[in-house]
Amino acid sequence: MSVVTVVRRAVLWVPDWPVVAAMTEAGLGADVPAAVLHGRGLVAVSAAARAAGVRRGSTRRLAQRACPELVILPHDEGRDSRLFESVAAAAEQAVSGVEISRPGLMIIPADGAARFHGSEETLAEALVTAVAEHAGLECAVGAADGLLAAVIAARRAELVPAGTSRDYLAPAPVESLALAAMERVQRQEAERLASVLTRLGIVTLGDLAALPFPDVLARFGPVGVWAHRLASGEDLAPPVLRRSEEDIAVEHVFEDPAERIEQLVHVAREAAAALDAALLAAGVRCGRVRITARTEKGQELERVWRTDVGTRAGAFARHMTDRVRWQLEGWLSGTAGAGGDKGPEPSPLVSLGLVAEDVVPLGSEQAYLWGGVSGADSRAHRALERVQGLLGLEGVLAVAEQGGRSPRDRAHLAPWGQEAPPARAIAHPWPGRIPDPPPATVPPVARPALVLDAGGAPVTISRRLAISAPPTWVRLEADGADERARAANRHPSEGHVGRIVGPVWDRPRPVESWAGPWPVSERWWSEDASRLAYLQVALRDGEGVATAVLLAYGGGEWRLEAVYD
Repeated sequence: MSVVTVVRRAVLWVPDWPVVAAMTEAGLGADVPAAVLHGRGLVAVSAAARAAGVRRGSTRRLAQRACPELVILPHDEGRDSRLFESVAAAAEQAVSGVEISRPGLMIIPADGAARFHGSEETLAEALVTAVAEHAGLECAVGAADGLLAAVIAARRAELVPAGTSRDYLAPAPVESLALAAMERVQRQEAERLASVLTRLGIVTLGDLAALPFPDVLARFGPVGVWAHRLASGEDLAPPVLRRSEEDIAVEHVFEDPAERIEQLVHVAREAAAALDAALLAAGVRCGRVRITARTEKGQELERVWRTDVGTRAGAFARHMTDRVRWQLEGWLSGTAGAGGDKGPEPSPLVSLGLVAEDVVPLGSEQAYLWGGVSGADSRAHRALERVQGLLGLEGVLAVAEQGGRSPRDRAHLAPWGQEAPPARAIAHPWPGRIPDPPPATVPPVARPALVLDAGGAPVTISRRLAISAPPTWVRLEADGADERARAANRHPSEGHVGRIVGPVWDRPRPVESWAGPWPVSERWWSEDASRLAYLQVALRDGEGVATAVLLAYGGGEWRLEAVYD
């Protein structure tokens, strides 16, 4: 049974914020038709562009066909967050604190602010006036019980009477759940859930709220509980207020330009301890630290690290000492590029700065979307910190998704705790990408394979994608005991004694079914061009257990790329 939690919220919403921020940075007037392009589609469209027939989600070609004078602007989440600070500062002229949930949307606890201004109507008017006068922007304000109702009310500029949020939400489509998700991953989860609900015939929030809570929990798990509570006009947690303080930062200027790694250990420890002391003196903690440095040549360097260490005594200083040292070493050696890429050319460093970001009062940690911070999470973080401290920067790697065609290309490895942007954007088109669902296991290096027809002859694929014969047997490179046999120069199946050159093959496995081939041709214009043909194959072993694998054919050879569950 769910616990009812209802908080009266006021929500301030700036329509089309990504395009508003992009136009502000570009110096464009409000009457200019403009849109923000991310990947193949438009993610935000200005009012003037909408009036000309441009719609969100359209491709560049369709948009420019509808409005030839349309200005296409790039997508930049950092810009959106940075410029929204002016709106938050303007709102704080009318209220004492706000929570920035995402760029373009902020939340204010309505009860106290409404009592101060006399009524919610007066509060809304004060917020709209403050943003117009101090930020020069138009915004809309709504209020309701519960997060989702308040967000929808702000988009309609309505004040929902207390106790009526469930009825107010009932006719809204289940796709509205995505409005309450404040991050991209959370929004994707909400959109997937809405798609499933729609296919099941649950098309409105009223339909979802009417379902028995235990059934929703059993069928959809934590994400279903989250959606059910929001559709019922409830909440997950009260807003965490933004502090209107100056950034907390420390800076260290080297007496002599630092060009040796030995000089950095003491500096990293002092800088981390100084920032820790400044945070404790202010009674706050931070979720991220931006490390900046300036080289002797005037080059500005920066990197952001997460600091999910809570308020454990001394944990922050120890945590950041290693990360500052690793980052400085990387910059001096020229190996600190994003995602392990080659960094800037080595140059002596003349200054170091640490800036605390995502600052919140002590004890006000933001809970995760599907639940709170658990003791197991904290223990896991401490274990990872310890291992990374022992093994160094590359000792613990985190995997994130990036753009690409093969499963190996779509994996982005970065040191744990480092916020390194992926080298390839997910939203970009990737023709020929391996279809979902993705495979569960991707070996670090593709393993050799043999694909044979019914007569035992190798199966090949021509440049026109003509397969020489239906695949009947597949032999993979052996491991485990077979590797020991290879070390003894003995073939495990044939008993041949002598020097073995190349892979040792496992027993042949019959092919139960297969799909493909489909081609992937990359970098055809360069020397490292590759042309592969992929084949999905279901194999059955001697015990009748089926295994699905992804095979790739190129250069006259087959390779095992991945294994499915």
